[in-house]
Amino acid sequence: MAHIDAGKTTTTERILYYTGISHRLGEVHDGTATMDWMEQEQERGITITSAATTCIWRDHRINIIDTPGHVDFTIEVERSLRVLDGVIAVFCAVGGVEPQSETVWRQAVKYQIPRLAFVNKMDRIGADFDRVVAMMRERLGARPLVLQIPLGSESDFAGVVDLIAEKAVYFDQSSLGAEYEVRAVPDELKNRVAEYRLKLVEDLADLDDGFALSYLESDEISAAQIHEVVRRLTIAASATPVLCGSAFKNTGVQPLLDGIINYLPSPLETRETVAIAVESGEPTTVKVDDDTQPTALVFKISSDPHVGQLAFLRLYSGAVKSGMRLYNSSRKRYERVGRLLKMHANKREEVREIYAGDIVAAVGLKASTTGDTLCLKEEAVLLETLEVPEPVIGIAIEPLSQSEQERLQEALARLAAEDPTFQVKNDAESGQTVISGMGELHLEIIVDRLAREFKVKANVGKPQVAYRETITTTIDCQGEFIHQDCSRPKYAKVGLTLTPITGDQGFVFENRLAGVAAPEEFVAAIALGVAEALLAGPIAGYPMTGVRTQLTFIDWRDEESDAAAFKLATIKALNSGVRQAEPTLLEPIMDVEVVVPNDYIGEIMSDINSRRGRIQGVESRQAEMQSIHAFVPLAEMFGYATEIRSLSQGRATFTMQFSAYGSVTPEIVRERIEYSL
Repeated sequence: MAHIDAGKTTTTERILYYTGISHRLGEVHDGTATMDWMEQEQERGITITSAATTCIWRDHRINIIDTPGHVDFTIEVERSLRVLDGVIAVFCAVGGVEPQSETVWRQAVKYQIPRLAFVNKMDRIGADFDRVVAMMRERLGARPLVLQIPLGSESDFAGVVDLIAEKAVYFDQSSLGAEYEVRAVPDELKNRVAEYRLKLVEDLADLDDGFALSYLESDEISAAQIHEVVRRLTIAASATPVLCGSAFKNTGVQPLLDGIINYLPSPLETRETVAIAVESGEPTTVKVDDDTQPTALVFKISSDPHVGQLAFLRLYSGAVKSGMRLYNSSRKRYERVGRLLKMHANKREEVREIYAGDIVAAVGLKASTTGDTLCLKEEAVLLETLEVPEPVIGIAIEPLSQSEQERLQEALARLAAEDPTFQVKNDAESGQTVISGMGELHLEIIVDRLAREFKVKANVGKPQVAYRETITTTIDCQGEFIHQDCSRPKYAKVGLTLTPITGDQGFVFENRLAGVAAPEEFVAAIALGVAEALLAGPIAGYPMTGVRTQLTFIDWRDEESDAAAFKLATIKALNSGVRQAEPTLLEPIMDVEVVVPNDYIGEIMSDINSRRGRIQGVESRQAEMQSIHAFVPLAEMFGYATEIRSLSQGRATFTMQFSAYGSVTPEIVRERIEYSL
């Protein structure tokens, strides 16, 4: 995992070459990388979809997932982290900890996954190993354990020094780095190596009491003792070993593979996987054992032109054979596993049986989708599913001809099944089909895939921001539904308190009835009415968020009240209440970082201000470059890639990611009302 262009795919290509999986070195810039198999990836030189592969190193099998670095495809990182046992966080030695580095690091922290850091591109001009380690501490709150330092840097970079063994490792470029030589540390580096090793030992003593005791009692700490404590701290996610190299220059990759084996956990050493027992609703644990019942998580759906739909599985326990019948506890239906495939990017290797810890693709699962649990019905459990971010941008799409309408809808449905962050909705008022995603690039790739893979050409509209609505004051409101029909009269009265809340909570419903034991089905209907009423706000019909709804009053009659009446009364109360609670529009605010040469910093900052941006700070980067950090509304960022190239003669670059929803000005509220009318 890493920021875009840190070298994830290049590092993976070297791993495949040195482990004998591939017999040539694929390059991202040439479009020949094994892991970037999609046409769009080869043309753009970026990773779009996470690709899985398997290799063997030192008699250990390693499952690898190469993830995208672009923020538009962050779900690929999320679902990969959900099923993996360890992570290699790749950092550019020049750029250091960049915005997407922080995002993926937070995702790994959320899942408590052990991490190994690899400072890549040590051969680049401006490479600074110590600066990257310092940035890890400051920006990520990490506890880096420096296990290697570079032998030289930039054009003089020749290898790495292993601080634990106190040896220098030189890589032979004539064999493309496949051969390397371990030598004594050069005399001019001995003092520096001694300093770094002492710092490593002191850091370990601070973090591990047992090691601290050994350190105080002994004059000499062995390499085996250091390896043992580093492994223990890494698996506990208490610290992060830091290695370095240059994947493109074929340097430092084999020690990185050793680091995976030495420090990252096997499935047997990971934290217990918690699940919910379907029958009792109680938490239970899934043990990594081939002899227990099979439990697997579907973490990705993919379309393959040769075998149809592939469901990527992580098997947490038990064994699964092809042809086996499993129970989808998320969908409450049975599925039959047709074929089991070990994937090498887009190449397939069929296997008859898989075991706990394996990651494979299954053919034949018709109803399963991302986040579903597969198990046996007798002891059915539900594994924790994925957190899927909401789309922030949408465009209208229509086929070039009416005859292609059905094919378009079918293709969009298949793409939505693959990607949970891609949504398709039919606008009831306009009759248009609206597709939504995480950014302009995300939707651009979707439209491109429609034309290439599904042979459906479509017209697309201009991008539209996914606004939200909220309230700004607290209000009490009431709603009633009274239908005096002679045969079936209906009656329901509801009192609610609406309160604005901050953060990404969406809406919250609370039952605050005091001393009243209302029937459960009525309270459930009221909660459903709240959810339905907040789907469209009073300003321009956008979904509402940031609303706490408290049920404070309820009145019913035994013969005349039912759930439907309470749902309608709640919708009436909400609709009147939100209009009185001073509603406003919210817009997505993006966290933007622009890296720009000193000569153009004035023009770039002026342009950010003109886009309603708030500049948070400017810091110096390598070689006459400055980094501008700002928060800018997404609505102002359309077409920014072209504009920034024009302002800086093509020398500035930028990245952005969703930060939060923020209030908009009255002028923009008026604009959106006019647009919706």
